[in-house]
Amino acid sequence: MTMLREKAADIDVSQADFMAIQFNIKDRDPGVFYIEIKDHRISIEPYEYNDRQCAITMKMDNFVKLINGKLDAVAAYTLGKLKVDGDIGKALEFSKLIKK
Repeated sequence: MTMLREKAADIDVSQADFMAIQFNIKDRDPGVFYIEIKDHRISIEPYEYNDRQCAITMKMDNFVKLINGKLDAVAAYTLGKLKVDGDIGKALEFSKLIKK
């Protein structure tokens, strides 16, 4: 969580709309956390988000590659390394934010 919060501090969410995305990391216990963008601030918490817009499920090594820019979200989805449950548009919007 510390590494993720440090990365999040560098993400410009000043133009982002509300976003609530839960991540399910398959090979970690506990492997659930959420990222919420609200009022141009980003929050990361180690809980399930019941009113999420989408849930992204993947393995930890692929998640680390994703946030470090070494794995493209669309390619990961196409290759089955990333599963989206819910609003895929919000997942794409999030992937664009972390690329910047």
